Amino acid sequence: MTHSNAPYRSRIAGLRALSIDARLDAIATSSGLAAEQLTALSMAKALPAQTVDGMIENVIGTFELPLGVAANFVVNGKDYLIPMAVEEPSVVAAASYMAKIVGENGGFQATASDPIMRAQIQLLRVEDPGAAKHALLAAKSEIIALANSKDKTLIDLGGGCRDIEVHIFENTRIGHMVVLHLLVDVRDAMGANTVNTMAEMVAPLAERIAAGEARLRILSNLADLRTVKVHIKVAPNTLATKNVSGDEYVDGIVEACALAEIDPYRAATHNKGIMNGIDPVVIATGNDWRAVEAGAHAWAARKGHYTSLTRWDKDGDGNLEGTIELPMPVGLVGGATKTHPSAGAALELMRITSAAELGMVIAAVGLAQNMAALRALATEGIQKGHMALHARNIAIVAGATGPEIETVAKALVHSGDITTDNAQRLLQTQRAAKSKPET
Repeated sequence: MTHSNAPYRSRIAGLRALSIDARLDAIATSSGLAAEQLTALSMAKALPAQTVDGMIENVIGTFELPLGVAANFVVNGKDYLIPMAVEEPSVVAAASYMAKIVGENGGFQATASDPIMRAQIQLLRVEDPGAAKHALLAAKSEIIALANSKDKTLIDLGGGCRDIEVHIFENTRIGHMVVLHLLVDVRDAMGANTVNTMAEMVAPLAERIAAGEARLRILSNLADLRTVKVHIKVAPNTLATKNVSGDEYVDGIVEACALAEIDPYRAATHNKGIMNGIDPVVIATGNDWRAVEAGAHAWAARKGHYTSLTRWDKDGDGNLEGTIELPMPVGLVGGATKTHPSAGAALELMRITSAAELGMVIAAVGLAQNMAALRALATEGIQKGHMALHARNIAIVAGATGPEIETVAKALVHSGDITTDNAQRLLQTQRAAKSKPET
């Protein structure tokens, strides 16, 4: 894919105030995206019937989500315009606003581990689990060679099975289990098909070595060896608003996170807010958001206590420091990343060059989203900004169209009664006033 030579910019002034067509023009100017990619991201139908009929079973149509673009993101010194497919109000705006503040403080600093995925082979009816574990570990070279024997493309790209692990479990219903893990570098793929194929291939050999019977042969979505980590440092003065000081924001964010660290009831909602940022990017790029969700929540509970995926602290100079770390099994090849035109265009929009880079950008959005939520919770509360945006949805449900939507939404917010009944009353009043003849 070739792009224009114009500078790529993540800052687009007044993007929210533009019409949809004008936004597309602004995105094209800022990203250099080709016309066919812009079309795939626009209101035009990106998925023909023949394509969707080949993607899943019993197809009858498609289901659309709004696709927005988060601006202002700078990760490891590189600008990103980030596509987000999501139906919840305030998500895109909140992420963009926090990214702007973070950008004024040096941007997001991110790292990623190697893309190692796990395949599990469950072995039952093993008479001597200890001996089986020893035998499997002794046969590591043979197991790895077999796992790598059928995927020449992956090997040529520098990937493949790297190592094995063997775990022994005791279950009161079925007795001992010996579980063989294949640790596979899947490069720029998400990796599910790759590791599942390797597990199927290795299972008969594992049965013979362990003198047992293979049952499950499947990947693990707890991708604990394929993680990303993002860090930010924000000066208090860049957080300050007319009514709240930067120091108050810093203290409020740190105190709000402290509850999520110790209380799983709060942590569940805290982490859901993080996934409000992560999932839309995963969906927009054609990746498996269920796998990312499963891995994230399992990671949050990996020490036996469900806790926050982020940590917020105040350093000795009063700056706000935030960190997120979690598994990120996403890819650039395979699945919907290639078959869905909008997913390919989304990756082109970001100019992503590797799965690791994509994972770091996605985690940065999650951290920004969490910062926005905690910032609101720590001061005026989450509902004020959220309901202001939600008022537009209520106006539409009440029957408002065109310019009526904004007028009714503003009236709803001003009234403090953001309900469908009130929206219908306001809409009727507005239309009645317009229908009166001038005197």
